[in-house]
Amino acid sequence: MSLNLLIKNCIERDAKAQSQLYKQYASKLFSLCLKYSKNYAEAEDNLHDAFITIFNKIDQYNKKGSFEGWLKRIAINTSLQRYRENVGVYDIINEGNIEDVSVDINEDDVSIEYLLQIIQELPDRYRLIFNLYVLDGYSHVEISELINISTGTSKSNLARARLILRDKIKEYNANLNSQTI
Repeated sequence: MSLNLLIKNCIERDAKAQSQLYKQYASKLFSLCLKYSKNYAEAEDNLHDAFITIFNKIDQYNKKGSFEGWLKRIAINTSLQRYRENVGVYDIINEGNIEDVSVDINEDDVSIEYLLQIIQELPDRYRLIFNLYVLDGYSHVEISELINISTGTSKSNLARARLILRDKIKEYNANLNSQTI
């Protein structure tokens, strides 16, 4: 079934089309939800809520831009909404001006699995900003609008996240080096 026909049938509330749409995009959207969730169970809830929104608002898709991009935006917004409800955006504070920190990662330094693990272990406020900025390409202005913080707070939280990641990678590599001696 073509994407246009699938969308048309979903607009008409066809259960088979909705099931096909879910099967086609659930794994991609789940991995996106997982980036913005505290744990696996919360990511599942966010995915479920995102699909409810998708099915209720699919008639609002205006065919400008990719359909998958539209779906991803809903999944991200759903996850951010839950974050705002559960944690509260006031939990994210500007911790003063901090110099922008970069983390240089060579493929030999750390595995992608470990990198994803330590990103997931970041404190919620840092993980959220890191994922939005680094992994999904949002600007600090966009992040500040999405979660109602200043751009300075966004920059500060990103720098703190990078510091934590840099320190964990250094520790990981130091442990590896001590084991090989």
